[in-house]
Amino acid sequence: MGLFSRKKTEEKCGDAGQATLSNGDVVTIKTKVDCLGDSCPRPQLMTKKAVGQLGSGDVVEVLIDNASSVEALPPMCNEMNAQHLDTLTGERCWKVYIRKD
Repeated sequence: MGLFSRKKTEEKCGDAGQATLSNGDVVTIKTKVDCLGDSCPRPQLMTKKAVGQLGSGDVVEVLIDNASSVEALPPMCNEMNAQHLDTLTGERCWKVYIRKD
C-alpha cells in the first residue's frame, strides 16, 4: 500500500446487518467488505478471501465502485462454491451480495 492508502475493512463481528434484495428477500449479512477505491484484481481477491471464511449459508456484502470488478464477481461464484444473490446500486457504489453454499 502507498503512503496515502487507507486501510480496507472487513466487519466480521456477529451479524453485520440486513439487506433487502431486489426480489424482496431479506438477507442477514455476516461480513461486509469495503473495496471502494480499489481496482482489479483487489476486489476479487478480497471477496474470495471473505467468502472462504464464511460458513455455509452466510452472506457477504461487497461495496465496489469499479465497474469491471462488479462484472467480474458473479462469474467467480462457481469457483468459490457460492451463489450471487444480487447486485444493487447504492450511493456512489454497487453492493454485491454473495451467499456461500
